[in-house]
Amino acid sequence: MTLPEGFVCEFEGLAEGLLMEPSVSVRCNTGKGVSPLCDASLVPWCGSGFYLDQRPAFTFDPAMHQGLYYVQDASSMIHSHIVNHIAADRSQLTLLDACAAPGGKTTAAIDSLPHDAFVVANEYVPARAEILRENLIKWGFPHTLVSRGDTVRFSKLKSVFDIVMADVPCSGEGMFRKEPEAVKQWSPALVEECAVRQREIVDNIWPSLREGGYFIYSTCTFNARENEDVVRYILDNYDCEVVDMDFPAEWNVIERDGCYHFIPGRVRGEGLCVSVLRKGGNPDGRSEKPVKAEKRSKAAVDVSRCREWIANPDDYNLIVENDRVIALPADRVALVKKLSDTLDVLYKGVEVAVIKGRDIVPSHALAMSQLLRSDAFPTVEIDYPAAMSYLRRETITLEDAPSGYILLLYDGAPLGFVKNLGKRANNLYPQNWRILSGHIPESAPTVVTSGSGRRL
Repeated sequence: MTLPEGFVCEFEGLAEGLLMEPSVSVRCNTGKGVSPLCDASLVPWCGSGFYLDQRPAFTFDPAMHQGLYYVQDASSMIHSHIVNHIAADRSQLTLLDACAAPGGKTTAAIDSLPHDAFVVANEYVPARAEILRENLIKWGFPHTLVSRGDTVRFSKLKSVFDIVMADVPCSGEGMFRKEPEAVKQWSPALVEECAVRQREIVDNIWPSLREGGYFIYSTCTFNARENEDVVRYILDNYDCEVVDMDFPAEWNVIERDGCYHFIPGRVRGEGLCVSVLRKGGNPDGRSEKPVKAEKRSKAAVDVSRCREWIANPDDYNLIVENDRVIALPADRVALVKKLSDTLDVLYKGVEVAVIKGRDIVPSHALAMSQLLRSDAFPTVEIDYPAAMSYLRRETITLEDAPSGYILLLYDGAPLGFVKNLGKRANNLYPQNWRILSGHIPESAPTVVTSGSGRRL
């Protein structure tokens, strides 16, 4: 690889590290009871992350589509460690991931938050926002909201979030060895352009952070202009201080002026820089009070049966919007309304069902959610060929299964719903998520298995 003209290696050994072969790593979904394989090489800063010896064809692994793991560079998993560090022994937290797509850092943060936390994930680019929505639905954490749009909207939300994460758009130097396009597009002018935009994003979202809250700033680039200079800008313009993360020396992370650099060759991962700052003042300790759900629309059918499909139904309010039945945490309804009045919301809570005429059809989001009650539907375990047919949205035939809505399982975990009609079953997998490739392998890649410690 030839480095672009004008690029300066600011760290010893960086040029050599960029010539090394990239690593492959995944992070298990602890919320669904998945843990790494017993003999896995763990990511030092993330107990649920581990390295693979080679990159399998993830598309053809049902476990990935079931949200049992996320393919993520090891360096980016540091967000799990940071959130765990600052969220310890706290409850009713709210977290914003302001530049969230495709969702890796959001899901890493989710796994380190208490179960009563609420997470808002935002993305500016519409196509990427849809990918973010899909990935968060598959991850299954029920207390989420996905929005789309410019971060300037968050300037209207004063002191809402306890933690704000901003993995800001950058010049992409940390992706040089993985993405040739990153090398082609890099220029000193791009660095300056990104630095200006990064400051704008900080200015937009800073008001939404509560006093005493934590701001996690990160980029996938090396230069000081987009990292240390931006952190200095924050310190000079806002009441805050840098938080010393005190990473162990054996992690080989470089600290420079309040920024922590993950350098290829020094760490087994791609380039990343992260800084943690604490806003001045003390947290006010307030939380949203439980309120009754508003009547958004009148359902043509009784949707109360949907409460039988979810675990802990008394903790959730059901609302109906555009013929979709949505479960919202009862103690966050007021917050969701406030967010919905300000943001362009793509998804919130858990979509439990869709109303079609007089019928109530369970949503795929419910199948993926941690909110699904395990005995709510009849289940049928299917093999790998049948699982791939389902994910391609082909017709499924079930032997000796009852009629009605059936939850398909693969390797003991929910895969999705079908409506069994007897001779055939209607496939309810989302049309726009289906696998398009017709070249299906004979067996699934082994990334996580029931022998990995999965508790289902």
